[in-house]
Amino acid sequence: MGNSVQTGIEAAFQKIKHYCAYQERSHFEVKEKLYSLGLYKIQVETLLSRLIEENYLNEERFAKQFARGKFGLKKWGRIKIKYELKLKKVSDANIKNALKEIGLEDYLATLNKLAAGKWAAIGKENYIARQSKTMNYLLQKGYEATLAQQAIKLITQKD
Repeated sequence: MGNSVQTGIEAAFQKIKHYCAYQERSHFEVKEKLYSLGLYKIQVETLLSRLIEENYLNEERFAKQFARGKFGLKKWGRIKIKYELKLKKVSDANIKNALKEIGLEDYLATLNKLAAGKWAAIGKENYIARQSKTMNYLLQKGYEATLAQQAIKLITQKD
C-alpha cells in the first residue's frame, strides 16, 4: 500500500509542477490546488517545500509579475493590486516589493490617461457629474484619491 500512496504523491507532484510552470502562482493558490487533489496536510507541506526548492514556486516572483501584469494590462492602481495580493495571502513584504515594480512616472502617466479618457467619454454632462464619475472610475480602478484628484484637476485646467 505504501508504494501506491507514494506513486499518487509523485503523480500529484508532476501535476502541480505543470500547474506552477504554466503561470506564476501564489503559495495559497498552490496549497488550495493540492488539497483539491485529495492530499493531506503533511503531503501538501512536503510538496510545497519541494516546489520552492526546485524554484517552481516563488512568492516574491509571483507578486512582482502579478503587479506588473495587472498594472500593464488592466491599468489597475496600487490599492487594487495590493488588495488582490492580500486576497492571495501574499506577505506584506512581498506586496511592498511588488509595488516597487511600478515606476511612479508610468503610474502617473497611466492615471492621467485613464482620467482624460473617462472625462472625454462622459462628454456633455455638467461639470460636477463629470468630475464625480471620473473620480469614481479612478477609485474603482484602485488609484489613490489624492492622485486621482490631481489628475482630474489637470484635465479641468485644460478644459
